[in-house]
Amino acid sequence: MTGTAPDQCPDEATLAFLRSVFVPEWREPPLGRDGVSAWESEHGVVLPEPYRTLIAEISNGSSLGPPEDGGLLPLGWLPPDWHGQGDRNPAAVFPLQKTWAWEDEPLTDGHDERVAAVHDHGSIVLGAEDGTSYWVLVVTGPQRGRVWLVADVGAYPYPMPEAAGFLQWVRRWHAGDGWWD
Repeated sequence: MTGTAPDQCPDEATLAFLRSVFVPEWREPPLGRDGVSAWESEHGVVLPEPYRTLIAEISNGSSLGPPEDGGLLPLGWLPPDWHGQGDRNPAAVFPLQKTWAWEDEPLTDGHDERVAAVHDHGSIVLGAEDGTSYWVLVVTGPQRGRVWLVADVGAYPYPMPEAAGFLQWVRRWHAGDGWWD
């Protein structure tokens, strides 16, 4: 993963880029450092950088931005058609380190629980893509700070085979190259 490490505060160039991408007229008000700290305390997790600074100082969500289906959700919000199956637990370890296409597997004992864990553990939802897929930022475990696409058929690090960090994900969207080109 290149760019800002999940626990390294972003430099001024990174913050300037994020301010330019999330233009003021489309931004939700930032939470402030105290608001972010309160959310983290309540959920038992520290958010990765530069996402943490973005929502604290620049914008807690934006209706214009990645993903293109409705923009960047405010911290803790879920899309109306979210496929999660239980209570979200960002502090639980995100269960994957590589692609899992569960639609290709036979149903076995524990299958539904594993799918639910992918949706509901160790991540925050960044937004929806085409109504059946969701961008998540992993906040725990070995994939911490990386973006995944969780769909109705499986979960995939973005871009495959390795997952990029939040900043690289935003850069890809901003460049307009298409998600999978």
